[in-house]
Amino acid sequence: QVQLVESGGGLVQAGGSLRLSCAASGRTFSGYSMAWFRQAPGKEREFVAGISWSGGSTYYPDSVKGRFTISRDNAKNTVYLQMNSLKPEDTAVYYCAADRNPYKTDPWRVYDMDYWGKGTLVTVSS
Repeated sequence: QVQLVESGGGLVQAGGSLRLSCAASGRTFSGYSMAWFRQAPGKEREFVAGISWSGGSTYYPDSVKGRFTISRDNAKNTVYLQMNSLKPEDTAVYYCAADRNPYKTDPWRVYDMDYWGKGTLVTVSS
């Protein structure tokens, strides 16, 4: 079992930045690929960023590429999501997720992920 707890959400103006954190406990963190997903009101949960166990490979959809950066610190059992140039359409609950495959590659689908956090709300005002 892996327990995931997100933090760092909040209210920010368009063009601003936020950094989300996801602290993991339980089984060996470095054995998992990690990802961030988000879900806006009335919409399906969507993939935002993914990272392999070592941090050597990262994955992003076109909607956030160049603005968001995922990273991880295996010594701290934490994965981060740096979000820059935020837009109102980035408003959503952001979820951290873990996959038992340490070498996961595209595609990153909701039903592929094995563990989920409870989410943190990001609101971007215009």
